[in-house]
Amino acid sequence: MFDCAPPLCPTPLMQSAAFEAALRACGQRPVRLSCGTLMLRRKVAGLPVAMLPRAALPDPALTLSLAREITRAPLLMSPARPTDLSAQGALPLVSPARQAILALQPDSDAMRAKLHQKWRNRLKHGEKAGLQVRHHPLPWRSDHWLLQADTAQQRARGYSNWPVPLTLGFAATTPRAAILFEAFQGADPVAALLILRHGTTATYHIGHTTAAGRAASAHTLLMWTAMRWCADHGHDWLDLGLVETQRNAGLARFKLGTGADVVPLGGTWVHWSPLRPLRRLTWLDRKAMIP
Repeated sequence: MFDCAPPLCPTPLMQSAAFEAALRACGQRPVRLSCGTLMLRRKVAGLPVAMLPRAALPDPALTLSLAREITRAPLLMSPARPTDLSAQGALPLVSPARQAILALQPDSDAMRAKLHQKWRNRLKHGEKAGLQVRHHPLPWRSDHWLLQADTAQQRARGYSNWPVPLTLGFAATTPRAAILFEAFQGADPVAALLILRHGTTATYHIGHTTAAGRAASAHTLLMWTAMRWCADHGHDWLDLGLVETQRNAGLARFKLGTGADVVPLGGTWVHWSPLRPLRRLTWLDRKAMIP
């Protein structure tokens, strides 16, 4: 299903024009290679590093050649799908994660029929809970309750998401690219999720639910609302992010309950001339990189 050529495949958020504009709004200087791939530049422990995040890489040799015309720094290459980059002299660094991708349909009945039964039951519960659901572009305010709640949750659970200025930059630079869905009990917000739009794909970016929201299945109702809204507004795919069954089994079940497919990413490879002597060891890790 996913072995297809653009524009029939999901567009990775981190290769989109909207993401590039958000980076520039935050003072960063990404480079769009002539092959269309977006290259980021960072410093890790003071060392300049170049990155090709979620890159399609239809011609890895060409992309690498174009990147090397710009930088000789260590190059981290993260293909959007499993790709053997050992022929280009890259070394495996991080094995592939898995991603949940939902194919959206204009027929909401058909999309609803693909929901898992327990997910559908929670949706019915949310629909009967008397919640008020609203959606609108994300306000350009760093003190919005969803952004603050997500930041606090990141600290509490020890993970990292985009910095708030980058999320706000995405909303500010591309009109209606960041759509906020909120559920209310009376005047009180009990759940929210943020969808980022880029081409024919939308991405589930941030979600948060209060105790009252969980009791009312508010997040399930919001996700269903977002699915229908995205399908009605020209999107073919909803990227639900990584599926981590060990670290966050509950969230993984929630994502897969939508009927999403699980597809492997391409892991992370490193290309850097000082590491060339290690190339002969690449075969040890190739099986893990190419499921």
